Amino acid sequence: MGKGQGKTLTLNSAFRVGFTGTLGVGLAIGLIAALQSVATVFIYIGLALFLALGLEPIVLWLVERKLPRSLAVVLVVLAFIGIVAGAVLLIAPAVISQIQQFIGDLPEIVADLAATGWVADLEQRFTGAVDLDRIFNNIGDWVADPKNVVSLGGGVVSIGAGILSFLAGVVIVVILTIYFAVTMPTIKAAMLSLVAASSRETVESVTEEVTRSIGRYVLGQVSLGIVNGVCSAIFLTIIGAPLPALLAFIAFLASLIPLVGPITGSIIITGSCLMVSPGLGIAAAIYYLVYMQVEAYLLSPRIMKAAVDVPGALVIIAAIAGGTLGGVLGAVVAVPVAASGMIIIRKVVVPAQDKK
Repeated sequence: MGKGQGKTLTLNSAFRVGFTGTLGVGLAIGLIAALQSVATVFIYIGLALFLALGLEPIVLWLVERKLPRSLAVVLVVLAFIGIVAGAVLLIAPAVISQIQQFIGDLPEIVADLAATGWVADLEQRFTGAVDLDRIFNNIGDWVADPKNVVSLGGGVVSIGAGILSFLAGVVIVVILTIYFAVTMPTIKAAMLSLVAASSRETVESVTEEVTRSIGRYVLGQVSLGIVNGVCSAIFLTIIGAPLPALLAFIAFLASLIPLVGPITGSIIITGSCLMVSPGLGIAAAIYYLVYMQVEAYLLSPRIMKAAVDVPGALVIIAAIAGGTLGGVLGAVVAVPVAASGMIIIRKVVVPAQDKK
């Protein structure tokens, strides 16, 4: 082989390696982009699956009382649809009405805030440095124009698109939940058929424990969320907090995430109350401090006693990771996933290590 031919082969090899590497990087980037674009779909599927697992203990409870599974599933699904539809019909009008009222009351709220004693005290402390009267007057003039308030949400079109997207997500999750609830035994059987016969019994045992524990976990968290939401709605309405229905819904959603959720929700609600009045903010802070103690030491041990015990550190890590990847829904789904991993490790990995 001549010197020129060797150089040509070397160049060709380098070109092939470079082209293959570039193609691989491009495919990887495209795959990541594709996964990111369908991340919401996976979150919907995961949320629906865990909701179906949450309904499974109720279905099994009915089956144990001599009710055919098909009828039990129908009853549970109808009850689930009724609860979701009732919640939407009950909450949505109240939230919309309260938001409209809040927008209309914003100028008055700003004026009342400017007249509070602590604002006057701040103005005395920073006399000449900050003109608080002018700042509050500008804020009052700005919020008095409804167009400016609407623009905070990106405009009417953006707000409408967000509402439609949320409703579409609810419908998709409900439909998927119904499908998973109806076909749960079939899904389990299909998964087990892919496992080697020698390991099928072990896998079936682990699968049953995972589904049972996660089902109870999801059902328990939803129960805690309902308790928090109802109590928050009553308390916030009594003290005259702004947007009590919306804040109560936030409390419900936040309670679906253990440890991190209630704290985050209470901070959001307390901050919202504090914007209206320091007294409201203090009252909300005291209430949620007391409620979190009651939930941690009284409600949670009784409601969650049948579910898998997830360490607090793992809950926080899973919630943060899930929230980073998929927002609130990602955080909700991440904790049951972590709990499933714990069961698999305890039932499969640890025994395998003990045999070595």
